[in-house]
Amino acid sequence: MSQLPACPECSSGYTYEDDNILACPDCAHEWSPNELEATNSDKVYRDANGNELQNGDTVVVIKDLKVKGSSLVLKVGTKVKNIRLVDADHDIDCKIDGIGSMKLKTEFVKKV
Repeated sequence: MSQLPACPECSSGYTYEDDNILACPDCAHEWSPNELEATNSDKVYRDANGNELQNGDTVVVIKDLKVKGSSLVLKVGTKVKNIRLVDADHDIDCKIDGIGSMKLKTEFVKKV
């Protein structure tokens, strides 16, 4: 049995296939599987000010952030160079001097 994707509108996992389209019984949204693949590959990442981010950009942290699992704090104004954008719960993978590898969300940075 093939695994069908969740509904892009309501994230319901109860989607079903009807002829050449996928349908959601919860919100009645219908879509083409090919359409979904095209939209996922064209994700645009934006910083807190709405500027588009690209791999290799330099960003600055706009809020003090506690580093999970330690007593360190990432201070406002910390410059992060050579970011890498990923499609995960955190949008940015990077290395910060003195701290190491980090994962950040785009809502807490602005492009330099």
